[in-house]
Amino acid sequence: MTLPTLDEIVLQTLDFYIRTPPPTLDLSSYSMPFVVGSGNALSTGKVLFSGKAAIFADESNFKATAAAYDQAVKKGLMTDCVVISASGEKDSVWEIELAKSLGLKTTLLTCKPNSTAATLADQVVAYKSIAEPYTYNTSTYLGMILSTTREDPSAIQKQIEALVLPKGYTNYISYAFVLADPYVNVAPMIMVKGDELFGPHVMVRAVADGHARHAKFVHRWERELVISVGVDNTYFGDPNHRWHIALPEHVSYGTVMAMTYYLVGRIQKAKPPYFMDDIEAFCKDYGPKAYAKPGEFSVIVPAND
Repeated sequence: MTLPTLDEIVLQTLDFYIRTPPPTLDLSSYSMPFVVGSGNALSTGKVLFSGKAAIFADESNFKATAAAYDQAVKKGLMTDCVVISASGEKDSVWEIELAKSLGLKTTLLTCKPNSTAATLADQVVAYKSIAEPYTYNTSTYLGMILSTTREDPSAIQKQIEALVLPKGYTNYISYAFVLADPYVNVAPMIMVKGDELFGPHVMVRAVADGHARHAKFVHRWERELVISVGVDNTYFGDPNHRWHIALPEHVSYGTVMAMTYYLVGRIQKAKPPYFMDDIEAFCKDYGPKAYAKPGEFSVIVPAND
């Protein structure tokens, strides 16, 4: 299939948010809520609530986590559950149902205000998004992040356009991102993109600077490019195969997410079309079957603009 690469979607997303700024998300009323999401939805939740007390869970542990805090819920110490789902379908449906059965007020952050989960939630915060390939989820979660950080998408776009990629960056078979510690919650989002776009074909890994010290770089290799973002890298990776990207002081999560997604997209563009070769079969066959549901996933997720 011919599909846009992730870097193209990042730039399209920034263009969209320049024209159509996301709403402002006010989290001041939430006091130690459950924040629930799958994959990068959960990482987005950790970004949104990074300055607040919250209990985080995903589709694998929400039931156990809710049970562990049963007494806190019964005593009224926990009253809210925020579920984050771009589609408002799949796991978000039962997560909303479980939260409501516990007596929690439910808020859904989604790009599909007419979804199944949206019909169940007590409150829905709807975001606009562009059409993009299944799994990319760039405009979806970036919009949510910008709604709290209030970063200027035009400034982000200019920083990305000013990047000068190292000569020969296409020749590596492993790419490691080392992020300044404040952006620790973006690291798993980058790794998810690596899983989705490359699977076993190209290694993409990402850690915060503090985590990098914990034996993440025992093995130096000339076939791995180590990209440090917002932090000086003196020790990690082969000294001849490092690239440092400085960040202005005023940036936040949205800039780091967009910039690193863009770079993963540039890597995608330089490699064989692994994602394009496999995504249609995934969406039509084994992807939806894993949820035990009939039907297919859309290879291109429609816009909500």
